[in-house]
Parts: sequence; C-alpha cells; structure tokens
Amino acid sequence: MSAGHHHQLYRPGDTLVHRLPPQCKLLAAAGFAVAVVATPRESFWAFGVYASLLAGVAVAAHVPAAFILRRMVIEVPFVLFAVAIPIIGLGERVDVLGVSLSLEGLWAAWNVLAKATLGVIASILLAATTEPRMMLLGAERLRLPRLLVQIATFMLRYMDVILDQMRRMRIARESRGFVPRDIRQAPVLAKSAGALFIRSYERGERVHLAMLSRGYTGEMPMIRELPASARQWGAAALLPGLAAATAVLSWSLT
Repeated sequence: MSAGHHHQLYRPGDTLVHRLPPQCKLLAAAGFAVAVVATPRESFWAFGVYASLLAGVAVAAHVPAAFILRRMVIEVPFVLFAVAIPIIGLGERVDVLGVSLSLEGLWAAWNVLAKATLGVIASILLAATTEPRMMLLGAERLRLPRLLVQIATFMLRYMDVILDQMRRMRIARESRGFVPRDIRQAPVLAKSAGALFIRSYERGERVHLAMLSRGYTGEMPMIRELPASARQWGAAALLPGLAAATAVLSWSLT
C-alpha cells in the first residue's frame, strides 16, 4: 500500500533531519507546537526564538526559504481571520492610520497570526523531510488508533487514482465542448462530482472485498520496522526541548 512516488511537499535528501525516524519527528513537531501555543502573546522575543529554531531546522534539512514561502499559501485563511479581528473586536479602541481598531483585537490577531505561522512552518518542514508513507508508519509506531492510520494510508494510496479520474472526466467534458463560464454550468459540475463520489465508493467496496478475500481481519501487517535509537530521540528532542525552555522562561518573565 505504499505510494509509488514522492509527494509534492516532500524534498528528498540525506540530511540528519531526513534520516531521523518518523515517530521522532512527529513527536518533535507536536511538542514544538504545544510550546508555541503555551507561550504568552506578550513575549515577542520568544516567538523570535521559535522562528530561529525553525530556521535552524530548515538549514540543517537543506530546505530553502522559497520552498517554505510557496507552501505557506495555506495560511491565507488565518491571515484574513487575523486581519478581521481588530476591526470587529470590542473593548478599548485605538486609531491606526485613521482606522479605529480594537486593542484587544490587535493582541488577538497577533496571537493567532504568530502561532499559526510557526505551526504551519513546522508542518511544512515535517512534510518536506518525511515521506507521507513513512509518516503514517511512524504514527502507527506511536500507537495511534490503527483504524485512523489505515484510513489515512488508503487516502494517500488512492488519492492519485481519484485525481486521475477527475482529470479524465474533465477531458471528457471538454471534448464535448463544455467550457464552464458562469453559474449556469454548475449543474454539470455537480453531476460530475456526484458521479465521482459513486465511482470512488464502488472502488472502495471492491478494494475492501479484495482485502477480505486475502484474509484481512481489521489490522494491516507491519511492513517495515522503524527502530529509533536513544541518539536519534535525543536529536529530535532538541527542537521541542529548547522550545519548552523558551516557553517556561517567557512565563517567568511575564
């Protein structure tokens, strides 16, 4: 059930970060996120430290800044939400460039934007240095619910199949002269989405029956062991450890 190629977010490499077992990197990213979220919003210096730590990981993993910036587009909804908070917020207000903004809203916007940005960058670095298939194996090693891991595995395995089906359906529509220009073409697209759902459901049923015929009992066999040495755990613990120390120090200085 492994994917036959690398995901777009993954950058092949042979750095120390790439070689770390996926379960180590998953726990490191989760620990870093917890430390960031627990940091008081007034500690600007702490967020600078977090950004420096992520920059160090990016340098060690040979992940260029342009690669990270291009994939931070996913954060746009958070940015729009953060921009709206000072405008619609209540409480004491201040004038910024002639616009009346909520002071508490400004703090809330900074809090959301800073922590979301750091979390997104950490996720991008995790995905850039860990193959999706290996990440799922690491999640299984961490004793995450096996059913959820299996669902995610099949989603990864058959995502390209569904995307290819969508591409063929689009080509078929265009070969018949269909060009979506306005809302009047929405029913055609809705019917295509419905047909894609039915085909995907039927494919899932066939795959499940094939698995049952081969002895599937609800658990997938462990295809590859992922041992992690104490040295590797220690290397992975550097990021969340330094982040946790920064969070504790930020609370003591507040």
